Amino acid sequence: MRILKIASGATSLALLLCALSLPAQQSVTLQVEVAQSGAANHGKKTVPSDSSNVAAWLTPLDAATAAAQAPSSKPEVMIVQKDKMFAPHVTVVHVGSSIAFPNEDPFFHNVFSLYNGKRFDLGLYEAGATRTLSFDRLGVSYLFCNIHENMSAVVIAVDTNFYGISDHAGLINLGDVGNGRYTLHIFYERSTADQLKSLERAVIISPSARTLDTVHVPTSTDVTLAHKNKYGEDYIPPPASGYGP
Repeated sequence: MRILKIASGATSLALLLCALSLPAQQSVTLQVEVAQSGAANHGKKTVPSDSSNVAAWLTPLDAATAAAQAPSSKPEVMIVQKDKMFAPHVTVVHVGSSIAFPNEDPFFHNVFSLYNGKRFDLGLYEAGATRTLSFDRLGVSYLFCNIHENMSAVVIAVDTNFYGISDHAGLINLGDVGNGRYTLHIFYERSTADQLKSLERAVIISPSARTLDTVHVPTSTDVTLAHKNKYGEDYIPPPASGYGP
């Protein structure tokens, strides 16, 4: 018995030393630059001062990398309706996560999406009320208000725990990513599907590679943000009472 105890203790010590020698997950960052090219610029790219609202995420390329992902707790996220705006404008969630939509304006709002990802209509609800929805379908959902034409937002549901959204300077923190091989995906509202597809690339995350190469994100004049209401009709001015100015 004494020999077995010594062996067991030695095994535990060996496992502990092995665990301590493994590299801990560390944050991975990515720099993006939103550029625009076109005939007016003679094909030259110009970099505007604002490179915010670019979403990026990493999906594992092999089973070993996928197995190393920590399970997602799928926390509830919030998109606030205030001053006739959705905030934040772009949100990335793990598929299956819930998003709350509180109405903090002193008038009615509606949230609906009829395109691509999650199709839904939360109906009309008053100031101070909140509606919550689970985004259980992978993909991009474009959100609008059926009353206020200028209100819009984007929700991207992804099957990974490693994602982020760029700040004004174009910096994205993708979270604490384990070592392995991944595919990098990019989304930007003013880029075409073909442009975004061309930005996909395989990346290797290692202890010495925690900062990814800069990604230049193109925009296109072919992308329009104009939209109809939830009935497929043009917006009409809202009533003067109860729905805001």
